[in-house]
Amino acid sequence: MKDRHQDERIPNRRVFLRSGIIFSGAALAGAVLLRGAENEKQSEEKEIEVGPPEDLMREHGVLKRVLLIYSEALRRLDAKQDFPPDALADAAGIIRSFVEDYHEKLEEDFLFPRFEKANQLVDLVKVLRTQHQAGRRVTDITLRFANLQSLKNDSERAQLIASMQQFIRMYNPHEAREDTVLFPAFREIVSPHEFDSLGEDFEKKEDELFGEDGFEKVVDRVAGIEKRLGIYDLTQFTPK
Repeated sequence: MKDRHQDERIPNRRVFLRSGIIFSGAALAGAVLLRGAENEKQSEEKEIEVGPPEDLMREHGVLKRVLLIYSEALRRLDAKQDFPPDALADAAGIIRSFVEDYHEKLEEDFLFPRFEKANQLVDLVKVLRTQHQAGRRVTDITLRFANLQSLKNDSERAQLIASMQQFIRMYNPHEAREDTVLFPAFREIVSPHEFDSLGEDFEKKEDELFGEDGFEKVVDRVAGIEKRLGIYDLTQFTPK
């Protein structure tokens, strides 16, 4: 005859075993969900990394802000208003060091040759390369005459004005064509591995030339010039 207590213990044990299975399954499911969330987070982090075209586009933002500084300098010169010429010299210095010697050098060394090798957008690349060279010649003039003494000389003042006008006229369509045609096409002519590798190369070059957080430092320099000229406050550009 079975012990009544033994019979009672059997279902209790089964309940315990069943609970253990449920708990183990829940723990396993939780671990899988957690691992999936971590992988998704890592995937998202990888997705938001700045690629070569995006990196170049945000650098175009620096160029655009300097073009606005040039425009303000031209407005004041035309209205015969005073402005600090050293602010203009600093802006031209950013064009030389950050845009021409760094940003454009990346395009010339890493992008243009790959388009030429792939026989893609060759005519556009030829024009862009020629404009880079022309821009450097124009910047030479801006740097030479962005000083108080030249502003008092009619001939040098006229050359300074012409150099800024030429630079703005050329680089507005230049950067727009790169942003809308050249950079979007770049992904199509390189492998994903090469694409990622170039992003790392760009970052290393930036750190080498401008230190850690080099882009942010350059943006701060531009903002400082804007404040000196009174054009930093964005609200002033809102139509009334």
